[in-house]
Amino acid sequence: MPLRSTPGGDPRLSPVFNLSGSEIIVILLLALVVLGPDKLPDALRKAGRTYAELRKMSTTFQREMRSAMDEPMREARETADLLRSATQFDPDAAEAAAAAAPTGAAITPPEPTPVREPTQPPEPAPPPEPAPPPEPTDPRDQDPA
Repeated sequence: MPLRSTPGGDPRLSPVFNLSGSEIIVILLLALVVLGPDKLPDALRKAGRTYAELRKMSTTFQREMRSAMDEPMREARETADLLRSATQFDPDAAEAAAAAAPTGAAITPPEPTPVREPTQPPEPAPPPEPAPPPEPTDPRDQDPA
């Protein structure tokens, strides 16, 4: 168990899995009674390896998450900085730009676009004249050929 100093200066066992030092000692004593002195060292070794493996996996996962989020976060910060700098108004810079403009140059607004008057809809075309009725055909007028 790693020892750490508290602000008062006395060394204590650091909490592991949200357990205090006295709780860990009680658990170790129970393990000694249950497992016996022969199996306890091997069990503690296995528990230590398992804990180290879990910690390594956790660290690897955290590192991968940080690296995956690093680029989007950097781009978001750059965009926020760009927006922040674009919205800041510097009166000294505006005065310097006005002083740098040629004297007597007037800023003229653009020519307004003429407004079109609404046009009348075209008059409807007159209806087409009806076709003349077909002439009656008489079977006798046909050419017998």
